[in-house]
Amino acid sequence: MLVPPDMMAAQTRIIYQMNRFCAERVQARIFKTATAIREICKIVQDILKEVELQEPRFISSLVECNGRFEGVEVISPNEFEIVLYLNQMGVFNFVDDGTLPGCAVLKLSDGRKRSMSLWVEFITASGYLSSRKIRARFQTLVAQACDKSIYRDMVKMIGDTTEVKLRIRERFVVQITPAFKCSGIWPRSAAHWPMPHIPWPHPNIVAEVKTEGFDLLSKESIIMQNKNNNAASMEGDAWVLSFFEAENRLLQGSCRRRCLSILKTLRDRHLDLPGNPISAYHLKNLLLYECEKHPRDFEWDESCIADRLNGIFLQLISCLQYRRCPHYFLPSLDMFKGKSPSALEQAAKQVWRLTREMLTNANAFEKFGMGRGSSMGKAASGDCWWQSAQRATGRGTCPHPHPHP
Repeated sequence: MLVPPDMMAAQTRIIYQMNRFCAERVQARIFKTATAIREICKIVQDILKEVELQEPRFISSLVECNGRFEGVEVISPNEFEIVLYLNQMGVFNFVDDGTLPGCAVLKLSDGRKRSMSLWVEFITASGYLSSRKIRARFQTLVAQACDKSIYRDMVKMIGDTTEVKLRIRERFVVQITPAFKCSGIWPRSAAHWPMPHIPWPHPNIVAEVKTEGFDLLSKESIIMQNKNNNAASMEGDAWVLSFFEAENRLLQGSCRRRCLSILKTLRDRHLDLPGNPISAYHLKNLLLYECEKHPRDFEWDESCIADRLNGIFLQLISCLQYRRCPHYFLPSLDMFKGKSPSALEQAAKQVWRLTREMLTNANAFEKFGMGRGSSMGKAASGDCWWQSAQRATGRGTCPHPHPHP
């Protein structure tokens, strides 16, 4: 098919501007983040060493391997989560019956005595290993370790939460989350994955991901808001499912990881909005949905990244408008739960401004790199801005609110 010269020139300009954006903005973000991780991990390692001396069951798993710290997730440029992997989950059964979306419980195996568990005092009367009780004990230990640490003048515990959160050098917030690694099993709530009619990912990668498994995190969940006391108590004993390593494995190959880095940079520079309606994790999940829609590696070449970004942002606008963003592995889990409707509406308009720039301006990435929150123009009021989005993309109807068919 012949392509008009002006379209080829525009495509070339988009690729050039995007590569420049990656070299100047994305790489700067990656370097800054890596520097911050090294700084906070040095301090957290010292604190966890003291925790381990007080309570040997909490063995620090924060080690550097090939220049990378295992279990560190970047939430935002100044916010991080460090997963502390615990030992000996073996005497418990993993129960994932869908009662709590995104969560599961660990129940003492039939015939097993409490005394056989390393975590005996954290087992409830019903035989469940309580996530909340372990977290409370760990929080006490970390507070004591902070007081003894050589870094005590630059580390403060953050109160008003059951989670273990530290403020470091008044710049970084670090959450330390106790967890169990579950290898060789796959949760029932994610049994639908992968979708049978979609050729991505390759069966070998699916087998690898399911063998690697997932994590169970001891952290607060927003899914139980407005629930009764009994349900809230059950949620306190439950563990949050995490597919962090599985997600990262799926994004290997072609330019998928690069696409994620661009999304994170755009989010930090232009979508860091009041109420935090859009996180890097929202974008990561929508990127995985986009991988299903475009399963072939050549669809993720450098020349296609701008189209993939547009597709992800259009998905995001739809989710924001319908106030629901389903988790990739757990579609019954709404990642927008607890977000303010007005914050989601404003976020949708801002995402449309970015999308409109990419659709209409070959120099959009030059504009994106000029400064944080640089003006993208104003969206029309009321429903008109969404109608403009439909016209610009050639779509007669709103995209479906749920990325899964």
